[in-house]
Amino acid sequence: MSKFYDNGLLFSCNRCSDCCRIRPGFVYLSRADLTNLCIWSKLTDSLFIKRYCRWVPYYDNTKVLCLKETDEYDCILWKNGCTAYDKKPVQCTTYPFWSHFLESERAWNENEKSCPGINKGQLHTKEEIERQLALYENNEPLRPTDFAEAEILSDFGEDR
Repeated sequence: MSKFYDNGLLFSCNRCSDCCRIRPGFVYLSRADLTNLCIWSKLTDSLFIKRYCRWVPYYDNTKVLCLKETDEYDCILWKNGCTAYDKKPVQCTTYPFWSHFLESERAWNENEKSCPGINKGQLHTKEEIERQLALYENNEPLRPTDFAEAEILSDFGEDR
């Protein structure tokens, strides 16, 4: 089946951080993401979650684990750039090759309004794009039922 990106897409991150700050959003965490961020922070799962995470409603009416945001809607890991850059979540590493941006050329081009790296810079092949898309789509966020430890499931706030 033919895709609008069969000949590839141009994208180069210029580290403007527009995708990390200023606008509200959710950075969902998978088991691998949490493990990597705990390595980065040198914290246990429980302490990392208490310090950096919140539970948020998900598409299937369950709650999932998500990074907190500041009152200004910056990612909690952003301080003049991503403080966890080498261990950042899959959702961040696969941007902008997400399903809703790749559903049509129009959707891809709409994203250019908020990301100055879209349609500029490095050419990414269809194969590269589809590898990133598969990583993004298979990155299942953690749910409370994924944990056995009572302290992780304790009621810490869902606010930013």
